[in-house]
Amino acid sequence: MISVVVPVYNEEESLPALDRELDAAFAPLGEVEFVFVDDGSRDGSWRAVVELSARDPRVRGIRFRRNFGKASALTAGFQAARGERVFTLDADLQDDPAEIPRFLERLDAGLDVVSGWKRTRHDPWHKVYPSRIFNALVSNLTGCRLHDHNCGFKAYRAEVLREVGIYGELHRFVPALAFAKGFRVGEIEVNHRRREFGKSKYGFARFLKGLLDLFTVVFLTRFRQRPLHVIGASGLMLSSLGVAGMLYLIFVWFANFWQSDPHPIGTRPLLFYSMAMLLVGAQLFSLGFLAELVTSYGIRADDTYSIAETLRPGGPPSRADRDVAAVEPAPPPPPSQPEA
Repeated sequence: MISVVVPVYNEEESLPALDRELDAAFAPLGEVEFVFVDDGSRDGSWRAVVELSARDPRVRGIRFRRNFGKASALTAGFQAARGERVFTLDADLQDDPAEIPRFLERLDAGLDVVSGWKRTRHDPWHKVYPSRIFNALVSNLTGCRLHDHNCGFKAYRAEVLREVGIYGELHRFVPALAFAKGFRVGEIEVNHRRREFGKSKYGFARFLKGLLDLFTVVFLTRFRQRPLHVIGASGLMLSSLGVAGMLYLIFVWFANFWQSDPHPIGTRPLLFYSMAMLLVGAQLFSLGFLAELVTSYGIRADDTYSIAETLRPGGPPSRADRDVAAVEPAPPPPPSQPEA
């Protein structure tokens, strides 16, 4: 089965057309389900989903009590999805469902995540150019080199979504988080269409939030299991600078001690800067140790690795998502006792 997860927010006019295009795209592809997640829409989007479900048994709907954000909508859709492969696309008709067979080809070729690349975008310039800068930053800082991390048109193997948790607004970083776990990530160019209905939900605040989320992703992918390496290293560097400043002032004090008119060091700005760096450095170093303590209790053992497949005794290898516990055979049941 293939699952298609579509987050919906005030997209009443576009949903019937999207359903028709999805039906045409998946007609030759076998079993499929469409999961529409209404993220607290204020128009008739939920009524449209109900009508689609009445006509098409493949349509499933989830309705939030209020707007929780796209990451929450995707998470709810992922948890409800029953397919071995999961697609995500926006409901505004700018993503072309006719591209779906090309995504499936890349998944069948061995990729675990396939991201769309809107090479030719029909968006205003003040959204296109900041997005390019943002994508370059994400690629360089995470090592997951994609041209368009923001594209909502993506395809995943189900095991990726079971291992990669998203919250806040980390939905655009799922490929980077999956790449950090060792999954194979790629991209294809997709047709990006002009918006016909409604208006864009993204503004300048999106890029600011995305930049802050990028720092979160870098920390999670590089230092989640060793926070002392980044926090403690910063504290150690500041403390070293503070010690160097203090040693210099001590040298100056001894050099001027025998002069008839020595220059006091107590009024020098360097003294206050060195003291501040020593204090802040010691605090950061202590914070790093506390973070290590919290991490040692907060991370589960299976968060530290990702299994690609397991070997069954006497059988062929199996993918990790089927039965990790099958590495060891189950013990035989105890013999039944005769009744008294």
